Amino acid sequence: MSFIIFFTIVMLFMLIGEWVSAATKAYIPSIFVTAILFVIGFWTILPKDIVSQASFGTNFVTICISLLLVHLGTLMNLRELIAQWKAVCIALLGVIGTLILTLAVGTLIFNWHTVVAAVPPLTGGLVAALLMTNGLKAEGITALVALPVSMFVLHSVIGYPLTSYMLKKEGRRLVAKFRKEDIQIDENSPLTTLSNSTTQVFNLPKEFQTPAFILVRVAIVALISNGFAALIHNAINPNVICLIFGVIAHQLGFLESNALKQAGVFNWLMYGLLAYVFEQLNLTTPAVMGNIILQIVVLIILGLLGMFIASWILAKPFGMSGPMAFSCSLTALFGFPADYILTTEICHSVAENKKEEAYLLENILPKMLVGGFATVSVASVIIASVFLKLL
Repeated sequence: MSFIIFFTIVMLFMLIGEWVSAATKAYIPSIFVTAILFVIGFWTILPKDIVSQASFGTNFVTICISLLLVHLGTLMNLRELIAQWKAVCIALLGVIGTLILTLAVGTLIFNWHTVVAAVPPLTGGLVAALLMTNGLKAEGITALVALPVSMFVLHSVIGYPLTSYMLKKEGRRLVAKFRKEDIQIDENSPLTTLSNSTTQVFNLPKEFQTPAFILVRVAIVALISNGFAALIHNAINPNVICLIFGVIAHQLGFLESNALKQAGVFNWLMYGLLAYVFEQLNLTTPAVMGNIILQIVVLIILGLLGMFIASWILAKPFGMSGPMAFSCSLTALFGFPADYILTTEICHSVAENKKEEAYLLENILPKMLVGGFATVSVASVIIASVFLKLL
């Protein structure tokens, strides 16, 4: 009985977030609302393990991350993926802007250990926060142990509405261009919702093209991706390899476009992954946050300012608008799946029809996904490893 209650609460939080986003035309992002609900819940009556008890535990999430990234690969082609090198550069250079300003100015305001402990989770996700927490414990700097995780909790909440605002500006710019220039799009693009027809693969009769058949093939690609990552000793992040191999499998015809949506499980996996991400918000308390809120807020402001300056300066040389460049850099605050959710939500709210939505997705989603991988999956871990040596 309790498991069903916990599952219902988790999904209710997701529903409230979606409804608020729909009512405000994505001015208030769904994941921002849901994150706030989880924080309030964890600080009041919710058990810390509610998400795990609702069936979205570590094993489930480990599987669904790989499956979802392979699926996202089926929404792109190799040319699109390679073309996103500019988004990677912008995102990484935005992170460097954050590092420069927080280290240069932050150390004038706070002590060295405070800044070093807080910056890696500011430029990355939960992994960076946990690495710094363990490093502080190992060095015996117990007074700052709560700082990295608290930074992760707060900067994510701030990052959602800020990124949403920037993406809305970019979306409106692109829609105006689309309408003015009467741009033609590929109506068979996997990113468009104009066609939901199932691609026939392996020349099998339609009755054999079942959801299980799709899931098995997605799982095989995910398995090969993780095996390849292990073979090269994770020199390239396994998540990145899942995306790349998903693109290749789609190009070769092994996977159809929008694979998991055609299998009918995409939303289920995405909700599970989001719930697991939100469960990490239980790692701090109001009392702990109250003691270090000033340091966190000041360093977030400095970090975002450095990111903004770097992105805006480099936007034109890299052929992007300022809002798009800043959005790519902002993926460092949360990464996947929040970058996907925010982007699709904004594109849907800005567009007036399916063609406009497809055009927005084709021009924004690949940049956001690749930017998120470059910052959270790769750069943040490297930065945390380097900063551990500076404690």
